[in-house]
Order: sequence, then structure tokens, then C-alpha cells
Amino acid sequence: MKELEILFNRIVQRVNINLRELAFDVNPFAVELIPPDQMSKFYAFYGITPDHPLDLSFHNSALAGSYFLGKCRVQNSLLYKSDIRGDELKRKGNKVTFQNFSITLRDDEVIDIRDSALVKTLVHNYSHDPETPEHFFISDTLAMDYANIHGAPIDGAFLGPFATVDLTTVRDCVIGAYSYIQAGEISHQLIEPGTIWVNSPGNFNFFYRHPADQLEQYISLSPDKVPWGKLIDFIEERKNEFQRVFDVVNLKVIASVPESAKMDRYAVVLPNTRIGENVLISQRAYLENSTLGKGANAQENCFIINSTLEGYNVTAHGAKIIEARVGQNVFVGFNSFLNGKKGQKLTIGKGCVIMPHTIIDIEEPLEIPENHLVWGLIRDQNDLSNHMVSLESLSQVTTHHTIGRMHFEGNGAMLVKALKDRIHHILEVNGAFFANGENDGHAQRNQNLSLNTIQPFQFGPKQGMYPTITILP
Repeated sequence: MKELEILFNRIVQRVNINLRELAFDVNPFAVELIPPDQMSKFYAFYGITPDHPLDLSFHNSALAGSYFLGKCRVQNSLLYKSDIRGDELKRKGNKVTFQNFSITLRDDEVIDIRDSALVKTLVHNYSHDPETPEHFFISDTLAMDYANIHGAPIDGAFLGPFATVDLTTVRDCVIGAYSYIQAGEISHQLIEPGTIWVNSPGNFNFFYRHPADQLEQYISLSPDKVPWGKLIDFIEERKNEFQRVFDVVNLKVIASVPESAKMDRYAVVLPNTRIGENVLISQRAYLENSTLGKGANAQENCFIINSTLEGYNVTAHGAKIIEARVGQNVFVGFNSFLNGKKGQKLTIGKGCVIMPHTIIDIEEPLEIPENHLVWGLIRDQNDLSNHMVSLESLSQVTTHHTIGRMHFEGNGAMLVKALKDRIHHILEVNGAFFANGENDGHAQRNQNLSLNTIQPFQFGPKQGMYPTITILP
């Protein structure tokens, strides 16, 4: 494993060089980040479909347990059980517009991962940086457990566990644990843990930060420990169910899945789960004793347990819904943790938007009214009253509005429109509106996906590393 260790140390030093102005040392957090003995235990795998260009290149890298779809380059990097989904990359000939500028792409867009370590990290969508429309780059970056890199090119960064960067170009930044950033472009910033920041310069700015003393019981990180807390425990308690889907070559097909729906080969679906038409269930999703109505989706690393989703629901990457009844057209944001209890159900009215990285952890029944925006850390009705606003009221805000620890400034109607437009777009690309052979999306186009595996070296100085491989049609 000599080459594996040399590569990992090199990546850590490159990240540190990029973060030198912030005086942030990633070494203490990296010590147990990737157990060397695990890197040769898991195969990597990639998908082939008629709708996505097959163009993969791996050089001097380790890819244990990682999944690839679309066009991707990985060089001098360590990926451990990460998902790299290039099914929405822009294509040659597409026209990209930004403000008053318009450019036609000369090449297909590619995800380019260099000199980085990603652990159980999701990379998805396409580059939203207008300066690099054909190049979704991730370089000199270390991302920890269950981070999301969503349409966000990165050059030099540390992402703590459950951190999300969304539609944001990031340069030389530290993104704290359980922080969500959607801000267009940031550089040389240290984002504190639990920060929820949605900023559209000149239009609106939403800002909230979880109380540190309350957040630490859900996710904590320190130099002398691996990540711990309720969120980690919740996932660890169910990891054995995933072992089966990776160990067994031919799983029994679930006959009740409609033809217009798609259940990924590497999702866990346990008994008494009902799946409606046009439903998308992505890899590493976990469903148990639940109902997903027409057009709903469960994206990567989602958990839906003992719950009912009435239809056209977006359960974004990493979100968890337990013991809940969720009305139609509800959006549950990245890495949210909605934890009802048996006999103490959580009810969410139709049209609600649950902001990314929201924690609802109740000990009594709780009902969220229709068409409300919800954020923060909520345990009872009193907390809820300080962590929600109706979408109609928010639309009337033109200057600023503060509720508890949340501060909003700008045009509320623009934020509400942006949220609704994005939710509609997600449903559309996932095939929620498919009918009569039209409006197909991922749920329909991935029906003919085939999966292939590649293996690492099993012995010698290259143990855990993968050979240089180029995969073309």
C-alpha cells in the first residue's frame, strides 16, 4: 500500500497549501479518513446507458466502492464509496446563457477530479460556473462523509461531514460540518459548522446558523475523532442492509415497480414499500415500509422509513424522512433529518419547502401547515413557530425579515419563485411528468442502464490502487 499512502499524503499537503491563508490544517481530520485496508476490499462500478456518453479515464487513483456515470476524469485522487453522476452534464452544441452573455459549447462537459480525496461524497449536476461551462472541476479538495458537491466546481477546499456546496464555485475555502452554501461564488472563506446560506447577489440573501451546542449532538467533528453524532449513528445502524445489494450479483426483481418508474440496482427497498408511477429511486437510497406516490423521487443517500409521500415530492440528496406523512409537491432539502417517532407522526402540508440541512426531531405529533418555508432545528410546536414562514408572507418581503436566528433580506418573491422553479425543474428532469411517451427523464431513460465493475490491485506496493484505465464506447 506504499503508493496509496504516498498519494494520500500528497493530496493532504496540496489541500493545506490552498488553505494556508485561512491557517487551517486538514492533517488531523485526515488521519482516519480513508482506512488503507478498506481500499482494496471494494470494487468500483460504472453505468452505461444509450442516453449518456461513455468516456471515463482513471489515472493513478483509488476508487473503492465508487460509482460513475457519464463523462469523467479522475487523476491522482482517492475516492471511497463516492457517487459521481454525470447524467446531467451539458452536451456539445448546447447554448449556455448568463446575464447578457451567450456561448455555444464546442465540447461535451466533463467532470474532472484531480489531486482530491472524496469520502462517501456525491458529485452531481453540471457546472454552474459561466467561466467553465465545459469543465466541472474538483481539484486540491478533501471532502468528508456524506458531503454533496452539486453543480459546484471547486479548487482547493475542505468540506466537513454532511457539508453541501450547491451551484457555487468554491476557491480556497473551508466548509464546516452540516453547512449548506448556495452563493454563486465564494473564495478564501471559513464557513462555520451548521451555516445555511442562500445568496443571490442583488436579489435575496437567506442566512441561518444552527446553535453549536444543539448541532453537536447530531454531527460533530474534532481532530482526535472520526465524525460522530445522531446522523452518523442513524446511517451506521442500517449499513448491513446495503452490504447485501453490493455482495449479491443478481438481486430479485421487485415486480411491483411500475414500468415508468426506476429503482436503482444499488438501492435498498425493504418490505411493504409501494412505488408509484414515474418514481425515481437512486443508488444508495433506503426505503422501508413506505409509500412513494406518482412522480416522487428518493435521491442518493436518502432514507424514507415508515412514511407516506403523496406524490411529486423531491427528497434531495442525503435527506432522511422517518415516521412522516408528506403532502404533494413537498421539497425536502439536502441532508435534512425529519425524524418523527412511532405514534408521534410528523405531518407536512402540501407545497411546503423544507430548507436544506433542516433538523426536525420531535417527541410529540407535529403538523406543518401547507405552503410554508421551514428551516433550522425544530423539536416541538414552539420551535416550529420560530422556524417557518408562509410562502405568501415571504413573497411580500421587499427589504428584510428576521425570525429567530434566521435573517432574510431582499426580494422575497424572487426567492419563492427561484425555489418553485427549481423544484419543478428537478421533477421534470427526473421524469415525474412522463405520460404517453413524452416528458421522459431519469426514471425512464435509466431503464436500460447496465453496470460494470473494475477491480483494484490486491497485493504489492500498488495494493488498493487502480490501474490506469480509459473506457470508451
